[in-house]
Amino acid sequence: MTRTKFFCLIVTGLLASSGWGQSFIPDPPTLKAKSFVLMDAESKTVLAEGNAHLKLPPASLTKIMTDYVAAAEIEAERLQLDELVEVSINAWKTGGSKMFIKEGTKVSVEDLLRGIIIQSGNDASVALAEHIAGDEVEFAKIMNSYAKELGLENTHYENATGLPHPEHVSTAYDNALLTQALISRFPSQYKMYAELEFTYNEITQPNRNRLLTIDPTVDGVKTGFTDDAGYCLVASAERNGLRLITAVMGTSSDQERINDTRKLLNYGFRYFERRLVAGKQNRFDRLYVKKGAGKGLQVHIKEDLYRLVPAGGDGTKYQIYLPEPLDAPIKKDAVVGSLIVSIDDKEVARSDVYAMYEVKKINFFTEMWNGVKSWFSTVPKEEEVEGPQTITVSTTIESQEN
Repeated sequence: MTRTKFFCLIVTGLLASSGWGQSFIPDPPTLKAKSFVLMDAESKTVLAEGNAHLKLPPASLTKIMTDYVAAAEIEAERLQLDELVEVSINAWKTGGSKMFIKEGTKVSVEDLLRGIIIQSGNDASVALAEHIAGDEVEFAKIMNSYAKELGLENTHYENATGLPHPEHVSTAYDNALLTQALISRFPSQYKMYAELEFTYNEITQPNRNRLLTIDPTVDGVKTGFTDDAGYCLVASAERNGLRLITAVMGTSSDQERINDTRKLLNYGFRYFERRLVAGKQNRFDRLYVKKGAGKGLQVHIKEDLYRLVPAGGDGTKYQIYLPEPLDAPIKKDAVVGSLIVSIDDKEVARSDVYAMYEVKKINFFTEMWNGVKSWFSTVPKEEEVEGPQTITVSTTIESQEN
């Protein structure tokens, strides 16, 4: 089986199992990377993948976790951006890409973070690791603890830089998952990844992620390269409210990792969209309330439901699930059941539904009168169902509540 067919089978199977077969979603692009993944940043849904769980040397993609640990320390107030870090001989001597910090000097945490994120400085990574944990070995233990917490099942760190080590491995999927956590948990920290250059020690270096200057919707994340790892790139972009994350590992050149990443982003944004599938202003059919005064109960949801769906997908269906029949009295804002939203017969969202107003119980005389009328009425009585039920309903959009 060729690589092209292998990639296509993976993603076709993935989408078919999701129940999105009725919407046209073509096979994903053919890539040259050894491993890749395309992920929705909100739901973590994988939209395309090839060997996504293959363990490979991650090179400087490692620094995403180095930064994540630092961000967590800052959040916990155990580390400050203006805190000064003394540069050791060990950090100064670290090979590979450099921020060009000098042994014996003191550098702020904020400058070190930019040196790590923008300049991919190995020296900066070691200096920060030593400052946080005492040495790089202890820092790697912290990195692995976070990897376990985040569910990075095929990742193991031996250092803070990504310099080669036989047991230092990760995957495209794990790097996308880590990036998703970084973006959602530390949005302020993530803003650094979009900066185009950083000057330290009178040396200006550009951000190694060239996609930032090619695609204005890209705002991160990190490149990586060693002879063993090849050229790697984790990227993220946002268009029309939809944020996607890509990870490609093991390409043969900088241009190849750029090309593969752009193919994935174009595929994702063309064939998927983030859509408001139900909102606070949606009004659903009135529901029958046993022994209830008035003409039934209208329900609503209290939060807008945005979901990832196939672009152009149609056939939206709304259902109300009632765990038990509605029985008066019902208080305003009481949770009475759940709204189920389906597109192309696939459930895409579920939310509690609330009573829009109070429904009082009819009094004894009204109940008796209704019983008498029912004897002479040719209109069939509302069927009373025992136990849970799911009712298909229609919806309208209103600007004001009843």
